[in-house]
Amino acid sequence: MIALKEIIKAKENLKNIINPTPFAYAPILSSEFGANVYLKKENLQLTGAYKIRGAYNKIASLTKSEKQKGVIAASAGNHAQGVAYSAKSFGVKATIIMPEATPLLKVLNTKSLGAEVILKGENYDEAYLYAQQFAKENDLVFIHPFEDDKVIAGQGSIALEMFDEIKDLNIVVVPVGGGGLISGVGSAIKQIKPDTKVIGVVSCGANAMLNSYRAKKPLDSLSVKTIADGIAVRDVSEKNLKYILEVVDDIVEVDDEEIANAILFLLEKQKLVVEGGGAVGVAALMHKKFDFKLEDKVGIILSGGNIDVQMLSLIIEKGLIKSHRKMKLIVTLIDKPGSLMKLTDIFRDLSANIIQIGYDRTSTKLSYGDANVTLALETKGQEHQEQIRQKLNKEGYKFLEEMRV
Repeated sequence: MIALKEIIKAKENLKNIINPTPFAYAPILSSEFGANVYLKKENLQLTGAYKIRGAYNKIASLTKSEKQKGVIAASAGNHAQGVAYSAKSFGVKATIIMPEATPLLKVLNTKSLGAEVILKGENYDEAYLYAQQFAKENDLVFIHPFEDDKVIAGQGSIALEMFDEIKDLNIVVVPVGGGGLISGVGSAIKQIKPDTKVIGVVSCGANAMLNSYRAKKPLDSLSVKTIADGIAVRDVSEKNLKYILEVVDDIVEVDDEEIANAILFLLEKQKLVVEGGGAVGVAALMHKKFDFKLEDKVGIILSGGNIDVQMLSLIIEKGLIKSHRKMKLIVTLIDKPGSLMKLTDIFRDLSANIIQIGYDRTSTKLSYGDANVTLALETKGQEHQEQIRQKLNKEGYKFLEEMRV
């Protein structure tokens, strides 16, 4: 594991560049899921994620000649911004290789911090291979996002801040991609309070570290596919796996639906914007992926908040439909004056608010004299939606319901 003195040194290096993020009790999560839950809000960190900790600590350790060469990194976004910000702080030139599918927000944010951005590869691992080649060709210092002891020590400073606030944590839940965060956090925890359980969480669509942890040897994935792009790592670091086997008590997995549920819960109930990778710990708690007791104090790291707004919009839309607060209908009616008013009167009488409406009389799928009305309704739950269905059936309307859960 990483020596505690190195993690303490990293925290000291960081004191003039970042402020400790809030580590606060989450009353709604605690009451709904039966534990004393505390959220470490790294989504509120500079650059919107914890990655600046490791990046800054690594660049701070470089010699003058290494800084003059410039640095390079491969990243899906958060490490990119951490390296860019840190390099700018030291007056060092930074080049970032990002996968071609990286959300535009993360690309623009990285460029705004003064870094040169090159888009290359279908995923992180392909971008990483290109970055290594580019570093050799241009004599740049490579800043690895997770397989570097200085980077890992920087990430471990999160655990020191958590114990500064709550000294008797029973469980700490950590997102896992490449394993740098949990290696650093776990190293600190096991040297400060060894009986505290360290639980890692991966996405089902990027679960190479889980499989490797269980097999106790590196097992790479053939591909990755998850909304948690920040932890979508295909290949396993042998070095980090060794640390993880030493300091982690268990690793669990959550799927994209569970991650989306957690993102929406945090947005609605905790008023926090959290990206997919940052929400996996809360998803694991909500869906009972690990054991905890009522009296346990559970610390969950929200590792980042840089979610693409289009993804967030999709999660909100699906969440409203799943929770029966919105329904989408295609209703067929006779295309004559007064037909649409008769239909909308039904929704008015049932107190269903129409928030979107479209009228189509030209579709080749329609019989002559018919029209399709597409509606989005704001509803008050499952029972309310069933009343709407029954009323439409009673009045003789043919209708289809989109995305019915």
